[in-house]
Amino acid sequence: MQVYIPKESNSDSRVAASPDTVKKMKDWGLNVVIQDNAGLNSNFSNEEYIKSGATISNEITDISKSDMILKINKPNDDEIALMSEGSVLIASLDPYNNIETLNKLKDKGVTSFAMELMPRITRAQSMDILSSQSNLAGYKAVIDATYLFNKAMPMMMTAAGTIAPAKVMVFGAGVAGLQAIATAKKIRSNCFSN
Repeated sequence: MQVYIPKESNSDSRVAASPDTVKKMKDWGLNVVIQDNAGLNSNFSNEEYIKSGATISNEITDISKSDMILKINKPNDDEIALMSEGSVLIASLDPYNNIETLNKLKDKGVTSFAMELMPRITRAQSMDILSSQSNLAGYKAVIDATYLFNKAMPMMMTAAGTIAPAKVMVFGAGVAGLQAIATAKKIRSNCFSN
């Protein structure tokens, strides 16, 4: 069985499989083909994928020879046109807002799995893309806010005086909010316990 991992659009730096994931797929007996430089924006070189057992392909048409396609985002029309009948697509499909894409996949005979609809239960935790991406979003939100704040976040005490720690307000206490609170607390405390 061949698995194909295409490069995402230029606006998304993620890739659907890391070299470690490729190793696991190879252990399961899968043939893994990765589009040239698909992992570059995620800091995974072609060489790392090759060491993990993947084949690098310069041709997007290799998608048509694949039994399974792994993506982060929904496929574009060109990718759908290349998919073979009976192949399987696993990606974030946003199915309630992309009926047209789902119909094209159905008409092509492609079985699709929308990862964001994975049940958020303990047994499926390792496949929960919503929690993992929300966690990163909460972290990144505080890092970005710290940059925009343009002042010192932690309390700083020097002979010249004291700078009070910044006050941070986080709206919501879901996965993203909890990570944002934890990140802000770490930055504010400057590695000292409160």
